[in-house]
Amino acid sequence: MIIKTNYNEKEYQCDLMKPLDISIPLGQVKCFYSTDFETRPYVSGDFIGSVKAGAPVNFFDVQLNPHGNGTHTECLGHITLEQESVNQKLKQFHFIAKVVSVAISKLDNGDEVISQEGLQNACTDILPEAIIIRTQPNNATKLTADYSGTNPPYLERAAMEFLVNQGVKHLLLDLPSVDREEDDGKLQAHHIFWNVGDRVAKDDSRKDCTITELIFVPDTIEDGLYLLNIQIPSIELDAAPSKPVLYLLKEILKQE
Repeated sequence: MIIKTNYNEKEYQCDLMKPLDISIPLGQVKCFYSTDFETRPYVSGDFIGSVKAGAPVNFFDVQLNPHGNGTHTECLGHITLEQESVNQKLKQFHFIAKVVSVAISKLDNGDEVISQEGLQNACTDILPEAIIIRTQPNNATKLTADYSGTNPPYLERAAMEFLVNQGVKHLLLDLPSVDREEDDGKLQAHHIFWNVGDRVAKDDSRKDCTITELIFVPDTIEDGLYLLNIQIPSIELDAAPSKPVLYLLKEILKQE
């Protein structure tokens, strides 16, 4: 199923029958010492909600922490007093997106970061409204890592300011957070991205913008332009488990 779209005065097409899933299933990764993802049959009296246990159907309860158990998409409600919901803020689900590979830099204190210089080197063209950052080195350990207590890489302040100044509204990356694991609650990059004050959304806060963390972009997916579909369940929380899916965009060359 081929569809066509326009971007930056050029025409592209993509095949909706060739999706590229960049989500990590819930429970495969963990961060911030979160509660473990768990599923278990519902039990009521003699009823056990499992076909293996003799029930006519599988009827399971689920325990999860969206931020700590896998790929998730969050809104500014993650850092505001008001309980903003990603289900209310994310009303569009398809975006032109660019995949970029960015080498991790090391600071003098030993922290590893996505730097402004690294981003600028990877983003030589005008950025669309969504950007997908694949950090380098890239390996399959990102699919099963427990990041808790490891001080994983994060975005330095100038890097986030660069993305905001470029007009990026939807940021996706293969890290647990855009901020340092322990930063005394500053969450500087989050505040810059959403333009939020001290736990309060301002009139000019970027309320329709989202951050998607803990994705995985295999090396088989090349840097370039894609159609991005962000799928989330209808749950009224600041964040929700999500399934970002890419479709390769191919430019339609005009015939002379």
